[in-house]
Amino acid sequence: MADAIRVSGAVSGTDKTLSFETGKLAQQSQGAVVASLGRTTVLSTANAAKGVRDGIDFFPLTVDVEERAYAAGKIPGAFFRREGRPTEMAILTCRLTDRPLRPAFPDGYRNETQIVLTIIGADQENPHDILSINAASASLMISGIPFEGPIGAVRVAYSTSGEWIPHPTFEESEAATFELVVAGRQLDDGDVAIMMVEAGGTEKSFSYYADGAPKVNEPVLASGLEASKKWIKESIGLQRQLVASVIATKGPIEPLKYTPVLDYTPEVFAAVEGVATTKLAPAVAISLKSARNEAIDAVTAETVAALCGSSEAPGAFAGQEKGVKEAVRSLTKKLVRKRIVEEGMRIDGRGPRDLRPVSSEVGILATAHGTGLFQRGETQVMNVCTLAMPRMNQLLDTLTPETTKRFIHHYNMAPWANGETGRVGSPKRREIGHGALAERALLPVVPSQEDFAYTIRLVSEVMSSNGSTSMGSVCSASLSLMDAGVPIIAPVAGIAMGLVFAEGKYTTLTDILGAEDAFGDMDFKVAGTADAITALQLDTKIEGIPADVLIAALDQAKDARLAILEVMNAALAAPRSEVAETAPKIVSFTIPLDKVGEVIGPKGKVINTIQQETGADIAVSDDGAVGIITIGSPDSVKVNDARERIMAIVQPPTADLGGIYNGRVVSITKFGAFVNILPGRDGLVHISKLGNGKRINNVEDVLELGQEIQVRVDDIDDKGKVSLSPVGEGFESSGEATPREERAPREERASRAPREERAPRAERSDAPDNAVAVSFEDEFESELSGELGDLGPGREAGNRGGGRGRGDDNRRRHR
Repeated sequence: MADAIRVSGAVSGTDKTLSFETGKLAQQSQGAVVASLGRTTVLSTANAAKGVRDGIDFFPLTVDVEERAYAAGKIPGAFFRREGRPTEMAILTCRLTDRPLRPAFPDGYRNETQIVLTIIGADQENPHDILSINAASASLMISGIPFEGPIGAVRVAYSTSGEWIPHPTFEESEAATFELVVAGRQLDDGDVAIMMVEAGGTEKSFSYYADGAPKVNEPVLASGLEASKKWIKESIGLQRQLVASVIATKGPIEPLKYTPVLDYTPEVFAAVEGVATTKLAPAVAISLKSARNEAIDAVTAETVAALCGSSEAPGAFAGQEKGVKEAVRSLTKKLVRKRIVEEGMRIDGRGPRDLRPVSSEVGILATAHGTGLFQRGETQVMNVCTLAMPRMNQLLDTLTPETTKRFIHHYNMAPWANGETGRVGSPKRREIGHGALAERALLPVVPSQEDFAYTIRLVSEVMSSNGSTSMGSVCSASLSLMDAGVPIIAPVAGIAMGLVFAEGKYTTLTDILGAEDAFGDMDFKVAGTADAITALQLDTKIEGIPADVLIAALDQAKDARLAILEVMNAALAAPRSEVAETAPKIVSFTIPLDKVGEVIGPKGKVINTIQQETGADIAVSDDGAVGIITIGSPDSVKVNDARERIMAIVQPPTADLGGIYNGRVVSITKFGAFVNILPGRDGLVHISKLGNGKRINNVEDVLELGQEIQVRVDDIDDKGKVSLSPVGEGFESSGEATPREERAPREERASRAPREERAPRAERSDAPDNAVAVSFEDEFESELSGELGDLGPGREAGNRGGGRGRGDDNRRRHR
């Protein structure tokens, strides 16, 4: 087995070590690196095709994440006990890795390239997503695939004391107020060009803020971006050290030979520019998206006809229709950017800082628990909120310590939102990513399940798209939560920003259109409350953004966010005081741990009975210290009824001696029947009290399970056990019960002679003439013989005691 080439380095400010290893695993892969942080381990393989597939007009880069359950010492929970489709965490890691890597490939490179990240070790302390970015970059660096790297990445967590912690553990992240993921590459001057940012507040952010932790605002965020560069440089330096070690051991890395693919030649672009510029200029200034697209399509068709001709009359560029179309698109981009930089005018006539018209509504769907409709220009998103019992929390089967999820946001965008046709059905990676971004923006303001017991699901339906539907989802979801009566800490709004860098000038754009996103140099989304940022996503296409430009862009985004919040507050300024009529009414309370079993009952009998009789949905759990009861129903009367019944079990009411109650038979035994007279309080009616003075053989001859019966409390002993007697129709009344303390004492029995001096029972003269001799022992053992069979030698009824022959001497005389 080949020896591994390994490099490692300490992570500054921590006791962690980052390491890269190659040469031992996946030896046939063009590039294979095993990266480790703590005991979390990722195998990254990078491979590329030798040529370009026919018809490819884009760069076919694929990033896949394969999560192996064995990495965390688990067996998959699926029916086949095998990993299936990628989890949401795996898909988000794919996107997180793809975004900083894709711009680092050279223009014209179209060879199919695949990066596969296999998670082979998960120590439940260190996340694997950031390690995957670094591993992917390292595997590309030693593969020979054309790649302008290395790319370094780091996650930093903002502690409650105001410090940035690099590569935080799951526990450290939970104790922080904010997390920032930053990826970048090092420039020739030593600085780091930021390529990608993904950030968001934690679940307890605002709780920590309330306790005095510093809030994450625009200046704090900018400081985090600057601080992250230190650890990005460390990763980049370690990757370069790995490359040097590979070269020193195996010789130079052979680069992959490829032929750059050009969409069009300079001659084609020059010709298109001469023919189409005067026609495209007014077309790109049309505000309405559909009308603008139609105008541009018309100019494109005219340009193709003019330059390529037809089969009967070929033009100068016959056969290059595809190249001409791409040249028209490039010319469109050039004209849009030129107009922004030189005239300060955007596609729809707005200035760089202008916001499109914004409107908000709530209560759109009568049957929903909460709805919000948000529109910004031609972007329109409707969000629907659904509340449910805690048992609907999502169960997670991942490599992280997280096992459940109670706040869920899903994002849907069908092709018709753009006036197009296409596939519908299961969500694509884009939809999962957009949904996760909006979920991250809202999570910090959602109350904990201890304060608001519901499971919460939000669904954003994109009705129309023209720029930042993900931020539209944030706004509509915030409205939907408040409409549903979820007591969020504060409303959240989001805005998408853009950047154009041309002729040495940076121009920041507020509320970008879809075309401005495609033609610009940065996609920058910020979400937050009026005074704190809750989420951020940034992707750049240029070599870094100066700090002052970034801070100015953040301030400009805040102005737009505050303007949007004003419009949202006009529709609904605060959460409704109660949940909707159609939503379940949920109460949650604790009970002593030793009472949980009583509430559930044998095989769930008690809890199921309460649910059936009240119609409420009841969930019982515990945290190891107390039991937790959660009751839900759309009808609050049912909730209160179920709660009263449970509390009666936990703190049962006491019966009054001599009181008469209407009860129900809940259990039948050989010696009597147990009757429920009060919630959580049963009493015993002995079999001797059921025959109206006559002896009965079976309780079932008189009572049946579930029968209602009127009973009187005859006695309550020191342990709270209740003795009952039946009264009412069909039963003789023996008068009122006398309290134990008021009863006359029993007469003392006369002293008896020693047993050996007593005469045999049959010869005693004190027996009355009409006495009847009976034997309870004979009757009892006769019943046992009938049920169990032969009791053995000397154990027949009437001949017990191993042949001692006591016979009738062992009988009592009863009148």
